[in-house]
Amino acid sequence: MKQKQRTLIEFERLYQNDKNIDKNDFGDIENFILKNSDENATFLKIGSGSGGKFIQARNYVGVLQTKSGLTIEILPKIANKVDKNDTDKIDGLKNVFLKMLKSLKDFPFKSSNLAGLKTQNLPLLEIFISMFLRELEILVKKGIKSDYITLENNLKFLKGKLNINEQIKRNTIHKERFYVEYSEFLSDIKINQIIKTTLKFLYKKSNSSKNQQKIREFLFIFDEVSTCSDYKNFFTNYVINRQVKHYEQTFLWCKIFLLGNCFTPHKGDDLALALLFDMNLLFESYVGNFIKKKHADIRLQHSKKHLVEEPRSFRLRPDIFLEGKFIADTKWKVIDQDDKEKEKNNISQADLYQLYAYGKKHECDRLYLIYPKIDSAEQGSMEFKYDDKMRLKILYFDLENDSKNDELIKNLLN
Repeated sequence: MKQKQRTLIEFERLYQNDKNIDKNDFGDIENFILKNSDENATFLKIGSGSGGKFIQARNYVGVLQTKSGLTIEILPKIANKVDKNDTDKIDGLKNVFLKMLKSLKDFPFKSSNLAGLKTQNLPLLEIFISMFLRELEILVKKGIKSDYITLENNLKFLKGKLNINEQIKRNTIHKERFYVEYSEFLSDIKINQIIKTTLKFLYKKSNSSKNQQKIREFLFIFDEVSTCSDYKNFFTNYVINRQVKHYEQTFLWCKIFLLGNCFTPHKGDDLALALLFDMNLLFESYVGNFIKKKHADIRLQHSKKHLVEEPRSFRLRPDIFLEGKFIADTKWKVIDQDDKEKEKNNISQADLYQLYAYGKKHECDRLYLIYPKIDSAEQGSMEFKYDDKMRLKILYFDLENDSKNDELIKNLLN
């Protein structure tokens, strides 16, 4: 059966009475939200209006899949209006999201080469699966690891070491048999079992004939490997060593798919899959790393100062810090950059207080708030004056075209 696919942009609504949404799917997503509705995990929002009950995307972007196969991809909002029929624009939003994912530390996106992947008109989930399969292809070319495995069997010939207790128990009558323990050099080791388990899991999730064909080819290669049912414990205890270093990226992908919540831990099993990313953290990571490449002395998440000195508490963590030069914080928020009055009103008072505290504690007069640039707006800036010396400047980062951020970098470093 062909799986259903829906694309949402951040803050867009999905209504319960939508004829393309099954009531069971809506109910499963609603239960997922209710179980994860605390202040630390506001993935989506339940609401109601003139159009009836709805589920609204928040500032979490990624993929959800219900048990019946409905896949919902949520894309970042970096445009005032997005025509869902404009495939080029939708692909552009996906590419921006994937580019930002590559800035995440200790995740497999960092090493993934998207250049060779034909991501056009491909759902996010299929892109993730394609990235995993590409890493697995590299692994297989380097060689699948095998190891000596201790086996027990009741054979017609003596091999290895005779297990006396089991021999007495099982073969008192069958004198022609030997219950033995022996070692064989096999590929059926735990880490290969994890890969095969992931392949079988993804075969049911994928709706791409190309990805399914590739998965079948890999399953043939791993034919002699069994699957693993206790993979949660395995991920908790397993450490990648030198012998399996070439497994590292594939291993991370397996963890992503099988655990399904390593980015944003969630409760319950109402959904088949939930890979969601906090755009606040993702924007912070991408912009911070982008600017750090321009100046090696820049520090990210600098945390040497506290808001309260006695008792020492409330550690301050500016996103981007350059000693004696400037402090900057990133905020994932759509600001109306075309209307200066709206722009000023949309700047959060809490953000202004936060930057003021950073400036005072670090004795720094140059402060910046960096927001995402919306596609229709002109690149510009706004300035706030705290006192005779301390200034806060609003800057906008262009996620669609990194080369257009030269003016922003110039503002920061000069």
